[in-house]
Amino acid sequence: MPSNGAPAAQSTRQALAWSVHLFTASGAVLALFALWEIQRGGFARAAIYMLAALAIDSVDGTLARRVGVAEQLPGIDGRRLDDVVDYLNYAIVPVVFLLAHGAFIHVGLAALPVLASAYGFAQVDAKTEDDFFLGWPSYWNVVALYVWLLDLSPAAASSWVALFSVLIFVPLKYVYPSKLRRLRTTTAVGGTLWVIAMALIAAEPAGDARDRAAAISLVFPAWYVALSAWLGKWWRASRQP
Repeated sequence: MPSNGAPAAQSTRQALAWSVHLFTASGAVLALFALWEIQRGGFARAAIYMLAALAIDSVDGTLARRVGVAEQLPGIDGRRLDDVVDYLNYAIVPVVFLLAHGAFIHVGLAALPVLASAYGFAQVDAKTEDDFFLGWPSYWNVVALYVWLLDLSPAAASSWVALFSVLIFVPLKYVYPSKLRRLRTTTAVGGTLWVIAMALIAAEPAGDARDRAAAISLVFPAWYVALSAWLGKWWRASRQP
């Protein structure tokens, strides 16, 4: 008597693969709602949507590898889908956020992160063979959140934006959190706590308490940069001719 076990198992795996792609694509929906809130002046709600999209991006790659989406759905390019959603959430939405917040000394400066990130996302070697990002990985959502929470002046915000735009072109290695080979659990726990803390901070009314909490939360971005410098061996890159 023929068994239906194999076809049923295959259908289940394909359904899981579709669900992972849908999970990734849901980041674009969050970007849509973030943009909607920005144009309404709802910066706190937009910030929470941005953080939710960041949370999705931090785990969808791991889920895709575990489910084997490339094998189950070879007609869908998961990396391309991820890049489209990421460019929207990591570049377009944050820059619109900064524009609406009045963070630039001139609106023309908004072109810097958009064009620099377009280059960054288009690089063939944007992700190295040893699982690092090459060049600053366009974390404009993080920049936008801190510009808003710390209430940076347009001059200060524009300076940071110009600096990070340049760093996209500098071939230093930055850790790829979901593919870390060392201190992965520590970084994952720290990142999860950071996202939760930032959502709570964003929901708080402006004031000294929120300012202090936002300043303290910079510990995790500092950890990310220090870990990238250590594991990516920045000092060796600086010695190359």
